[in-house]
Amino acid sequence: MPDGCLSKPAWKEALKASLVDNSNPSRQAVVSTEVAALWSESSLYCAFWCEYEHLNVYSGEDPALERWELWDRDVVEVFVNPFPDRLGTYWEFEVAPNNQWIDLAVHWDKELRADASWDSRFQHATRVNRDQQTWTCEMRIPAAAFGLRRIEAGNSWRINFYRCDGFGDDSQRQFYAWSPTLNQTFHVPNRFGIIEFEK
Repeated sequence: MPDGCLSKPAWKEALKASLVDNSNPSRQAVVSTEVAALWSESSLYCAFWCEYEHLNVYSGEDPALERWELWDRDVVEVFVNPFPDRLGTYWEFEVAPNNQWIDLAVHWDKELRADASWDSRFQHATRVNRDQQTWTCEMRIPAAAFGLRRIEAGNSWRINFYRCDGFGDDSQRQFYAWSPTLNQTFHVPNRFGIIEFEK
């Protein structure tokens, strides 16, 4: 069960990757973001380590409820496609520093369609360290959410990791990615990276 604590041995030993500016990877990041992924037969696990200058969240709302337009505040995101031959079909998972969340089934053909009624039953938790100005997020995404019986060594999935940070409109905020889309949107499925599941 995720608790947002990333000092566990599995996360300490996990290989981390740094997110870069989504539209201009050579630009210096305002704040650093690292991500790591682990897996079991039943689930994909993702962790984010985020520095921050200020937190921009929806205040006074119930974090147990799914929040539409969560991406307009600070958030980390995972876009997952376990079926690389179906490029335009993928699933989106978002978590904010205060543990608000949304999950979406996305189909990208001539236009983008995102279904918020889809329920992945993914689990997530966050922790904020105000003294160090960092926040962490831990997610558990079940294979069953994609109709899979299990994850197996040798599987390859398309995936991308993202972060939205800061106040103001999109021209004033920062957008980071593991595999930059080089675009104003994260929804560029042919720019997703590939992860391979190894024992």
